[in-house]
Amino acid sequence: MRHYFALLIFGILLALSSCRTDFDTVASSGDLKFSKDTVYLDTVFKNIGSSTYQLKVYNRSKNDISIPTVQFKKGLSSKYRMTVDGMSGNNGKIFNNVTLLAKDSLYIFIETTADITDANPTDFLYTDEIQFDSGANLQEVALVTLIQDAVFLYPKQNADGTKEKIKIEGKDVDGFYLNETDPVNGNELIFTNKKPYIIYGYAGVPQSKTVTFNAGARVFFHAHSGLYVDNKASLQINGTVSTTEKLENEVVFEGDRLESLYDDIPGQWKSVILSNGSTNHSINHLTLKNAITGLDIKGQDNTKIQIKNTQIYNCAEYGIQAQNAKINGENIVINYTGLASLSCVYGGNYLFTHCTFNNNWSSSQFAVNLSNSLAGATPETNPLTQATFNNCIIYGSNTNEFNLSKNTNAPFIYQLNNCLLKFSSSSTNPDYQFKTDPVHYNQIILNENPKFYDASNNKFNIDNTSSAFAKGNQTYIISLDIIGATRTSPPDLGAYQSAVFPK
Repeated sequence: MRHYFALLIFGILLALSSCRTDFDTVASSGDLKFSKDTVYLDTVFKNIGSSTYQLKVYNRSKNDISIPTVQFKKGLSSKYRMTVDGMSGNNGKIFNNVTLLAKDSLYIFIETTADITDANPTDFLYTDEIQFDSGANLQEVALVTLIQDAVFLYPKQNADGTKEKIKIEGKDVDGFYLNETDPVNGNELIFTNKKPYIIYGYAGVPQSKTVTFNAGARVFFHAHSGLYVDNKASLQINGTVSTTEKLENEVVFEGDRLESLYDDIPGQWKSVILSNGSTNHSINHLTLKNAITGLDIKGQDNTKIQIKNTQIYNCAEYGIQAQNAKINGENIVINYTGLASLSCVYGGNYLFTHCTFNNNWSSSQFAVNLSNSLAGATPETNPLTQATFNNCIIYGSNTNEFNLSKNTNAPFIYQLNNCLLKFSSSSTNPDYQFKTDPVHYNQIILNENPKFYDASNNKFNIDNTSSAFAKGNQTYIISLDIIGATRTSPPDLGAYQSAVFPK
């Protein structure tokens, strides 16, 4: 009896399915709908693959349809590739008889790898179209990619198949030394604004040599890459004031993924390392972002590093990490760092004027950290001979954004003058008596909101409603702010002179 019942159910299902017509498809009538009429793939460098971009195709009709062809207009010669609902078709270029059910959709994923010679020579755009069907039913979605030519700098391949190495802090890492007589690139110690530079591995500055970055230079670092300035070598960054948001005269260091998805992702490359014994560094109008540590300063000779008009954003660990360094900093802005925006450890000598040290990373430690010791070092302590902050803002999203880690076995000399400081917890520690300790603190504005224009997007402009407005001391004034605006008397605190907020 049980077998008869099973046969009856099977017969009913078979009869019902024989009545359905929606498993049969009809030819597409050219009424497809698309999530975009043009897919803009972000800028890519020559012969570096893009990220993957999505297009969604909709069948709004009541019929299951078959699209006779989905292909690039340039056919098999196209520099684009796609998958259609997970299918790769003919080399990712041509697809035949693609089924799309009624009231359903399918996904197309698109990417490209193109050379600069493939682009239009007047605008450097590489274009194509995805064609759905042909003739009267033809529908098209445009594809547009901007391709940039670039200078590629990378470790050479050794005869045994291994990559070229350089030694950093006693370790061999993938890297190479910049060559002032390179047969392909010419003088690699001078970075110009003619083409962007892409660096793979660590680019080393040889001992006793100077690397120079001219105004407008653009340097893009691949994952696990960086810049290493060796013993007795020098770094000179010669950016100038820009007049537009394109930062046309800034020197810019960032990761080599240009897609907007990567704009604010920390840790895309490693660091600029100024090694112990390096010398005579000057940094002016540098914008650095998305590294692990922006500037990793290991200590240098008796010369002071000059860092002026510099912005450092979105670093996974530190904006500036200095060990027994000597820094004169003016008009510096640092924000969104995983540990500290500025960390000066193992002593040193520091003077910062009109700087904005902010940290909006929710799980970070501090905006500013000072210490005269270093675990594992010999000796473990080192004198902090000066750490002076004049007309600065030290702020962020944490309760306390200022930290002192003092070891009594070595000098620890610090002073904050006319600074806005966030330190919300009450403390009986004598090192944090901001109102009653004139040796270390003068004219401190405590826990008042500076009202930055948009800190989450690294815009630290202020206006006349800010608690930092006109609170600076004329004695310490830097006449021009980070964007070249003239400071008035009394000056505002931080790197920006107050003005109408940017649009």
